[in-house]
Amino acid sequence: MKRITRITVGTLATAALLTAGGGVALAAHQTDSTAITATAAADTTAADISSRKAVQIAKKRVPGARVTKVEREWEHGQRAWKIELRKGAWEYDVYVSARTGKIIKLKREYDD
Repeated sequence: MKRITRITVGTLATAALLTAGGGVALAAHQTDSTAITATAAADTTAADISSRKAVQIAKKRVPGARVTKVEREWEHGQRAWKIELRKGAWEYDVYVSARTGKIIKLKREYDD
């Protein structure tokens, strides 16, 4: 009976890892259910914000602008979403921390 429980917990933890994007942790698959659960918990605490959430944050900072490009970059030593926006003749680059969701850099250029 214990073996079935461990497999069930392991299967659920594997599904949670795949859903959260933690496929790397699967390489170290263990039969001990507590180790798998701890790995899943550690993976979810370091979860990044989505590109959709980063766009919402950027659009809140530059209301009325339209998004022209979204990409993932390194900025100030951390992973960030770079959201390019356009409002009138102005172009904005808003860098949103992928970990915290805070704006870490904002550039504005006039496009004549």
